[in-house]
Amino acid sequence: MSEAAVRALLDKQEIYEVLARYLRAVDRGDVGGVRACYLPGATEDHGGVFTGTADDYVASVGAVLTHPRSRTMHCMTNVLVELSPDDPDTAQAESYVTTFGYVRTPDGPGHSFVGARIVDRMERRGGRWGIAHRALVWDWSHDAPASETWLFGMLIGDPAGLTRSGKYPNDPVYTNLNGAGA
Repeated sequence: MSEAAVRALLDKQEIYEVLARYLRAVDRGDVGGVRACYLPGATEDHGGVFTGTADDYVASVGAVLTHPRSRTMHCMTNVLVELSPDDPDTAQAESYVTTFGYVRTPDGPGHSFVGARIVDRMERRGGRWGIAHRALVWDWSHDAPASETWLFGMLIGDPAGLTRSGKYPNDPVYTNLNGAGA
């Protein structure tokens, strides 16, 4: 395999990891982690919900991300990274994302299922890849009343006994194998 081919694979992996870290940070309420995925001066077009700087976008969603009762799971699939043939420090990434969310509604708890695609212009600056511009487009949505019986009660009788995910910095992803902070 040529050196150029290896470099391309490494670049694509680095870009994929930026995208995965972004979604993990969103789900864990790690506002600093979300912000770190964007490059300075980055812009965000969140599909008609928000258009502006990435800094302003992160500031606008920070309270929702960190709310202790906000629970989401973003699942990234079908990631296609296309490196620019003209500029080795520029790429486009298209990611399909399915989001599962537990939300509080005026009628009580609800579940929201959303399908979207994210198209990112990625740039390498100072030796690291990051998001320079993000455009999100909505594909579908389904809302339903919440029912947390965990496999209709077959998984566990009392869900209070389950080990639940947490927000930054209390989730296990932020501690290493020795139990110390990451």
